[in-house]
Parts: sequence; structure tokens; C-alpha cells
Amino acid sequence: MKLPGGMAADEFLRNYWQKKPLVIRQAFPGMGSPVSADELAGLACEEAVESRIVIENDKGKPWQLYNGPFDPERFSQLPESHWTLLVQGLDHWVPDVADLLEHFRFVPNWRLDDIMASYAPIGGSVGPHFDQYDVFLLQAQGHRRWTFGGQCDETASRVEGTPLRILSDWQGAETVTLAPGDMLYLPPGIGHHGVAEDDCITLSVGFRAPTIDDLLTGFSDYLCNQPDAGAHLSDPDLQCPDNPGAISTDVILRLQELIARRMTDPRQIALWFGQFSTAPKNPDMIVPAEPALTADETREQLAGGAALRWNEGSRFAYHEFDDETALFVDGEQFILRGEARALGPLLCRGNRTQGSAIAGFAQDPALGGLINTLINQGHLYLE
Repeated sequence: MKLPGGMAADEFLRNYWQKKPLVIRQAFPGMGSPVSADELAGLACEEAVESRIVIENDKGKPWQLYNGPFDPERFSQLPESHWTLLVQGLDHWVPDVADLLEHFRFVPNWRLDDIMASYAPIGGSVGPHFDQYDVFLLQAQGHRRWTFGGQCDETASRVEGTPLRILSDWQGAETVTLAPGDMLYLPPGIGHHGVAEDDCITLSVGFRAPTIDDLLTGFSDYLCNQPDAGAHLSDPDLQCPDNPGAISTDVILRLQELIARRMTDPRQIALWFGQFSTAPKNPDMIVPAEPALTADETREQLAGGAALRWNEGSRFAYHEFDDETALFVDGEQFILRGEARALGPLLCRGNRTQGSAIAGFAQDPALGGLINTLINQGHLYLE
């Protein structure tokens, strides 16, 4: 497996991933932007699309942030330069952008987040800052000058008077200018500042990294929803205490064993994490098919050469147990057994599965029903 640009994925993960930046020239030779500035502005006017405008100096106020959706007239009111439009989750709305994610499958599906588009006229920027996630910055149109370097943390000084977390007194270690097709990888915590040298569009391929709080809260909520969570603590061997105010060591040990048994069960952790990590970022994207297909119609189309494609807002993953495979789709789990286990890895390998590869599974009544259900619920569609 290779990165865009040709570097072996193993070499990248060993030497650069979460370690140091990497500039990849012509990662996508002949790159043309899959969206125009006008199309991004149109998306930013939609209620369901997350968008922002950052103006470097707005009537004397530094780095002002405005959240969409925007009225179309808002764009005619912007200054000629030094502003940026950000559209989050562009891959959810543009299939050609979603296809770019197929070049980043050297990182597990559960780590992929989405692709954000940044349009800026000359001088446009979102200021010097750092992120807590890995990102590939792909230049799709125009040129952007990036200065980057230096590990940052929450103690770094910030610019006052702005809702953005803009670094002050920051000096980068390296400066490069990216042309269309060039790409810059940045690990978490690396300070960076990108400035448009002309009308430019940058695509940011971001990767999720849940916080410890997210993990602990998510798993404890999952355990609280299990069938036995309503059972009461019992103590049939209760003995008369020397002091009724004392909490005995035996009680603490019993509580420790009860909590540890649930918190350290590998199966429960796997089932929870599969659901947790595939929960869709935008549930409104998962729309039931209209009209719904019958299982026979699905089989016919697959046999006829149609491909199965993920909904652009969907997330797929799987986990292998000893005797079964758990398939996770948009926060739901499906347990596969026997020959059906092969369906999980097949559906999760990429966002498109050729009909010839899956038509045989669809002939099985149960698996055909599952595939048909995933289509009708909106997780997959026939292409």
C-alpha cells in the first residue's frame, strides 16, 4: 500500500505519522478542484451544511468568526482579500470528494473523519494555530504558502479579542508553497499558518482522535444500556459491622470486581467501540431509499453489474471474533457467522464494492435481506 505520491505506507507510518511533517509534491498529479468557489458558497447557504467565514481584520477586530448558513448576499459584502470560507464535511455532499478518501485507506476507517474545503482570495487565512488531530492539506486550486513547525500545547499564548484560538508570538521552522496536487501532512500539535497567494482552494483530510473523556463516557453509557444494568447490588452474606458508618474493605473489593468485570470484557469493548467509532457525523445524511427496493430487485441489479457504494455520510467497520464477525454500520452492529463472515471485510474495504464481488452473497436469503436493508435504510446505494 502506498501514499499518494508513491511513498510506501509502512515507511510513512513508521517515520512520519504523529511524529513529523511531510511535504509531498504532486501527490495528485494534474489535480483540479472537484468544486468551485461558487459551489462552496452555495453549499455554505444550505441549512444542513456546516460552514464558517473567517475575516482577518473585521472593522478593527482581529480574526472574527461567522457561522453559516449564510445568505447569498453575505458574499458580496466580504472584503476583497484576507478572508476564508470553510465548508466542513465536503465529502458528505460531493461524491468526487468522497472518492479522495480511498487514497488514505492506509489508516483504519475508524480514524478517518472528513474532508474540509477552504476557499480564500489572496491573503486569506485562518491564522497561525495548531490542531489536535492528524491532517493532510491537499492543494486543489491556486497556491497557498504554509509556514509550520514547533510543538504547541494549551499553554501557548493566544491572540485576544477573537473567538478563534490564534497563536501569538509563534514562529514556524519551515515555509513551503503548495501548488495544485501538492500535499502537506501535519501531526497533532504542530503549529501552522497557511496564507493564500491567489484565489485558492485547499482540501483538509482530517483524522479523528477521541479524547479519553469521550472513550470513558461513551463506554460507560453503553454499559448502562445493557440488559443487566438495572440489577441491584446484593449482599446476602452481610455481617454486623463494628461501626455502621464504616465502608468495609470487602465492599470495596466487591465493587472493584463488579466494575472490572464489565470494564475489561474484550467482547463488550469491541462491540461498543465498533458502534461508537462508526456513528455518523451527520445523521441527517442517512436518508431511507425512495422508493424502497425489494431483495429481488437488489439481486437483479447486482447481477447486472451495478456497484454498491457507501452513502457519503456513512461509516463502515468490522471486528473479527473467534467464531463470528461483527459488522458496524453507522453506529449499528450486525453479527455474521459461517460463510457470511466474509461479507464484513468486503463491505468495509472501500466505499465502492463491485456487484460481481457481492452478487453471490445477495443470493443467500438472509444476506440478501441484510444488503437490501442497508440500501433501504440509506447506508448503501446502487451505482
